[in-house]
Amino acid sequence: MIKINFCDFWPGFESNNLILSFIEKHFNVIIDDKPDYLIFSVYGKRHLGYDRSIKILYSGENFIPDFNLCDYALGFHYIDFGDRYLRFPLYVYYQWYYRNISQGFSQEPREWSDEERLVKRDFCNFVYSNNVNADPIRDEFFKELSKYKKVDSGGRHLNNISGPVKDKLNFIKDYKFTIAFENSSSPGYTTEKLLEPFLVKSLPIYFGNPLVHMEFQIESMVHVTDRNYFRRAIDEIIYLDQNDRIYLDKITHPIFTDENCLVNWEAKLFTFFDSIFSQPYSAASRRTKYGFNSQYIDEIRKATRLLEAKTRQDQLKSRIKSVLIRHKQK
Repeated sequence: MIKINFCDFWPGFESNNLILSFIEKHFNVIIDDKPDYLIFSVYGKRHLGYDRSIKILYSGENFIPDFNLCDYALGFHYIDFGDRYLRFPLYVYYQWYYRNISQGFSQEPREWSDEERLVKRDFCNFVYSNNVNADPIRDEFFKELSKYKKVDSGGRHLNNISGPVKDKLNFIKDYKFTIAFENSSSPGYTTEKLLEPFLVKSLPIYFGNPLVHMEFQIESMVHVTDRNYFRRAIDEIIYLDQNDRIYLDKITHPIFTDENCLVNWEAKLFTFFDSIFSQPYSAASRRTKYGFNSQYIDEIRKATRLLEAKTRQDQLKSRIKSVLIRHKQK
C-alpha cells in the first residue's frame, strides 16, 4: 500500500482531485496524514512540514520548480533532469475535465450542422478575474480590439456587462472570438485559457507560449506573438469577422499536432509515477538534506513564519478597525 497525501493546491482542488483519480487507477494507494509521498503545489507552504516524505511538486503556474524543495516535479518547462522531472502542462490536466476533447477535436476537419449560428454569434469576449502579476499586454490588446467593436468583458476585471458571469464556458460559447491570453509568456506555458474556447467552438486569440506551435496547430487560432503583432492580429480578426466562409474554414481547422493527445500524455504520466513508486522508498529520495541546502530550507521556513505572523497581525488590525468603525456609527 502506497501512502500519499496532497497539500498547497488551488481552492477547490480537494473536491475534484484528478491527479489522485489517475494514480488510483494504476496504483494501490491510501491517503495518510503521515505520507511516504507528498504531492504539493505552489499555493502555500504546508509542504515544508513534510521532511520525511518523498515530495512531488505539481505546478500549473509560470513557476520554475525548486528541486532543493522537491524530489520530483511536474511542470510546463522544457527541462531535462533525469527521472526527477516530467513536462505535464496545465492544459493537459484540464483535458481530464473535458474527457471528450480528443474525440471532439480530432485531426480531421470538423463539420458542424449549425454554421449559421456560429457566424451570427456576438463578436468577442474577455474573461479574467484580475490583472495581479499579469503581463499588461492582455489589457492593452483588449482595449485596442475594442476600438473595432465592443469586446464583452465577463470577468471581475474590466467588467462591462453589469457583473461577472457564473459559468465561463456557457458564456464564451456565444462568441465568435475569445481573447485567450496567458498571464505571462514563457516557452511551454500553455494553460486552460487556450483549451476552453476550442471546446465551445470559439476562435481563440492567443498570447503566451511562444512554442505553442509544437502542440497546437497555429492555423486553428489567431496567434499574437507580441505588441508589434497587434495591428496584424486585429486586421486578421476584422477580416475573419467580415468573411463568414473564411471564418468557418479557420474554426474547423484541426487543433492538435499529431503527437499531442491525451493518451500519450497519460502514458508519460504513468511512467513517471511508476518510476517513483516501484523503487524502494529509501532509494526514491532525490533532494539534498544536508550541507547548504539545509540552511536554505531553514531560511525559507523562517521567512514563511514571519510572513504568516504579519498576515495574522494585518487581519487582526483589520477586524479591530471594522469594530471601531461600527462603534462610531452607532
